Amino acid sequence: MSAFMRHAVRRETHSARSGLSAFAAIAITVLALYGLLEMALAAVGEPAWLIDPMSAAEWIAGLPGGSSPILLGAAGVFAALVGLVFLGHGLLPGRRARHVLADPRVAIVVDDEVIAAALAKSARMAAGVTREQVVVVISARVVQVNIRPTSGIRISEGDIKAAVEGQLEAMALDPQPSVMVNLSDSGVIGV
Repeated sequence: MSAFMRHAVRRETHSARSGLSAFAAIAITVLALYGLLEMALAAVGEPAWLIDPMSAAEWIAGLPGGSSPILLGAAGVFAALVGLVFLGHGLLPGRRARHVLADPRVAIVVDDEVIAAALAKSARMAAGVTREQVVVVISARVVQVNIRPTSGIRISEGDIKAAVEGQLEAMALDPQPSVMVNLSDSGVIGV
């Protein structure tokens, strides 16, 4: 796969990180414009719109004197959580619900819902149940097949797992997820 195709695949399988950055930039810009408005009002001798800039600066400089320790602690925890959200958003990979099909000539990116539908059909055929009795959930590393069998009819977990794994091998997904099959304890009335 060429460098251009690798870049295109990465762009399609990972989410952009610019949304939170744009939100932070807009919030800082709004706060700065509000600060300029208050400073301009103070410069021409008008009363403050919301908070007098000098009073706010004196209050911040005088912290923690006269403030509730619980309130200051809560503000600190809130600031730390916001910082952790920004740090996590910046450092952790943003993965979209998509997988890559291995092909040497073309970059093929498939949505996980499409893969889940194909795997659900394979599981449904192997189990001999209806469409409503099979639910497939896909993550980056695991395919979870949940089946509610028809009451009174035994189905083989191994056969279902083999059918789903065979379908996954035929798809040649990257990364290749592992398969877990969960058979429900309660069955449904046959259709």
